[in-house]
Amino acid sequence: MASTTSSDAAKRAKLPSLTGLRFFAALSVFFFHSSLTDSPIPPNAPINPFADATIADGFSTAFGKAGYLGVSFFFVLSGFVLAWAAKPGERVTAFLRRRLLKIFPNHLVVFAAAMLLFAGSAVTGVADWLPNLFLIHTWWPQPTVNLSVNPPSWSLGSELLFYMLFPALIVPIRRLRGRTALWGWSAAVIAGMVAVQLIATYFVPDTPKSTITPISGMQFWFGYLLPAGRLFEFVLGILLARIVLAGLWPRRVGFGVSLVLTVLGYAAALVAPFQYGFVVATIIPVAALIGATAHADVQGRTTFLRSRPMVWLGEVSFGFYLVQGVTIFYLRSLLGEHTYSVPVALLVIAGFFAASLLGGWLLYRFVEMPAMRRFGRARPRTPSVPAPVPVPASAGEPSGDRTPVSAAARD
Repeated sequence: MASTTSSDAAKRAKLPSLTGLRFFAALSVFFFHSSLTDSPIPPNAPINPFADATIADGFSTAFGKAGYLGVSFFFVLSGFVLAWAAKPGERVTAFLRRRLLKIFPNHLVVFAAAMLLFAGSAVTGVADWLPNLFLIHTWWPQPTVNLSVNPPSWSLGSELLFYMLFPALIVPIRRLRGRTALWGWSAAVIAGMVAVQLIATYFVPDTPKSTITPISGMQFWFGYLLPAGRLFEFVLGILLARIVLAGLWPRRVGFGVSLVLTVLGYAAALVAPFQYGFVVATIIPVAALIGATAHADVQGRTTFLRSRPMVWLGEVSFGFYLVQGVTIFYLRSLLGEHTYSVPVALLVIAGFFAASLLGGWLLYRFVEMPAMRRFGRARPRTPSVPAPVPVPASAGEPSGDRTPVSAAARD
C-alpha cells in the first residue's frame, strides 16, 4: 500500500488537466453529432453536410464512434471526480443538492428552448415529454420518450442515477484496501460492461430495427441508453480515484501511453460489432486516460491541459454538450436536406461549433454558476445557546442581547 504521505498529497491535489481533458470528450461528441447520417429528431434527416459521397462517408466513418467514446469518458470521469472530492461524514442532502444544481438548471433552460423551437410540435402527448423534464426518460424503451425533446439530455438520466446511488456506493468502496482488491473490482465492473452487451446481443429482440442505428431500438436502448447498464462505468471511475489516491497507479501508464491506447481502442470500436463500440472496445483506454491524467496532476507535471484556456473550455464543456440538440440538430433542420461543397460544409460545421460553444458559455456563465452560488451552499446553522445574560448599564454599554453569530457552513 502507498504511504500516508503519498495519499495525503493526492488528496490535496487539484485536477486542472482533467478539467481541460473534458473539452476533448465533449468535442468528440460534437463531431459525432455533426457527422450523423440520421438526425435523432424527426424526420431523421441527415446532419452530415458534405455533398461529396466519399467525403461524407469518410466523415461519418471517422467519427462514427466518437460520441460513444466521449459519453463513456464522462461517465467514468463522473465517478472519479465525485470520489476524489468526497468528504467522509458529508450530509447526503448537501451532496445531492449540489449535484442536482449542477445538471437541472442547465437542463431546464435547454429543455424549454427545445420545446419552443422544435420539440413541442413533434411530441404527441404529455407522456413523451414529461419523463424528459424529470430526467427519467431513459428508463422507457420507446424512442419517442428516451430521445425526446433535447436528445443529448439522455445522458443526464444516467447521471441522475449515479448521483442518487453515490452516497451508498462510496461506503463499501472506501473499505477496499490494496492493489488486489481495487484492481480486481475494476476488472469485475469491466466484465459487467461486457455482460450488458452480451445480453443485448443474445437476449434482447433484434427487431424492429432502430431508425438511427443498425441494431434494433430495444438493443440500442438496453445496451446504450438504459441508466442501469451505464452504472458500471461510474463505479469504475470511483475505483480509479481510489487507486490514484492510494498511490497504486502504474507509473509506466502515463499520458502518452494512454493516448496510444485510446487510438487503438477507437480503431477497435470502428471494426467491432456495433454495440461493442458503445463501451467495451474503449473502456480500458478511457480508464487509462483518466487515471494517467489525474496522476500527472498529482505529480505536479505541467501539461497543456492545465492552461487557462483549456480549463475554461473544460468548465463550459457540459453546456457545450447539452446545447447540441439545438445548435446542431435544430439548426441543421433549418437548412433542409441540402448538402454542400467541402468549403461550405466546413463553414457549416464551424457555425455549429461556434453556436455550441457560445451556448455552452452562456449556460455556464448565466445559469450554472449563478445557481451554484445562490443555492449550492448550506444555510448557516444557528447553534442552540442559553438565553443571553443582560449586561449591567454600568459597564459602559447598553444592555441587550450579545449572542454570537455563527459562521456560514460550507459544503
